[in-house]
Amino acid sequence: MKIRPIQSQDDEQLYQLIRKILKSERLDLPGTAYYDSNLAHLEEFYRKNAHAAYFVIADENNHIFGGVGVAPFVGEICELQKLYISIEIRQQGWSKKLMDTALSFAQKYYKQIYLESHTNLKTALKLYDKYHFEALERPLEGSEHSLMNVWLLKDLD
Repeated sequence: MKIRPIQSQDDEQLYQLIRKILKSERLDLPGTAYYDSNLAHLEEFYRKNAHAAYFVIADENNHIFGGVGVAPFVGEICELQKLYISIEIRQQGWSKKLMDTALSFAQKYYKQIYLESHTNLKTALKLYDKYHFEALERPLEGSEHSLMNVWLLKDLD
């Protein structure tokens, strides 16, 4: 398996994977990525946005096991988006590899990286803590996911 940029043929697999994971965490609700209008067309969304990218974990048969995105948020701040990993490959270091890939990309264009999460996503929150994301009291202006209740920011240096 390897990490590579998203391709259009990955869209349906990612759509199903992300929705399956959100449902398993009881986050298949309005105000989460579950209802994002671009969820079914992630390749196009990231391709059309300058200084944005989405990376997937794919095997040799192009079966998708996870992914992560980076997209502009405001000014010199980007957003870490849609970090999801299939239960089949958890606890194998893939979340760290995805995070390293996303942060490396983000450092080329931005000074800070922001993310929104939820207290239900305990494993993800532990990962963000390891990468020294700092908690915010409220979402940054422009936030779209009203159900998220954890907001984090990290300096990129």
